[in-house]
Amino acid sequence: MMDTIQVQKLVVNFKTLEEFKRFKEYGNQELSMLEDLQSNIIENDSVSPFYGVYYGNALVARMSLYQVSSRYDDYFEPPQDYLELWKLEVLPDYRNKGYGKKLVDFAKSFKLPIKTNPRINSHGFWEKMGFQKAKYDMERDLGENPLIWTPTGVTEKTPSS
Repeated sequence: MMDTIQVQKLVVNFKTLEEFKRFKEYGNQELSMLEDLQSNIIENDSVSPFYGVYYGNALVARMSLYQVSSRYDDYFEPPQDYLELWKLEVLPDYRNKGYGKKLVDFAKSFKLPIKTNPRINSHGFWEKMGFQKAKYDMERDLGENPLIWTPTGVTEKTPSS
């Protein structure tokens, strides 16, 4: 079953944005994409930070993935480009079937450290995926509780406090 799950980069078009409305984590990011689409005819290859998994024709799982430049890296040693993973969500009927893991494995395949801010009640999932709590740094984290994953050879930066 897991082998048949394919992660794909989502194109920014009306169909995709319509599908996004089914996800709880629907917000400013998608709305601004929708506005862009409505004000300009955007090609399907317009840069989207979203990746998703389809079951048949239905988008059932998605995440957004941004690459952050090493010059903004306050999390990892040595400082380097890293990924921010946001809005990972699997629709309720499709949970516990490996879709979330497939998305996280896809993100890990870039071999860059990953930072995420988990939603409430999702810590168990992230721990299973090998993420750990970043050492809290009041100035940097501003009330967030980031979780991080590091590839081999990368360690967590010790907060300055």
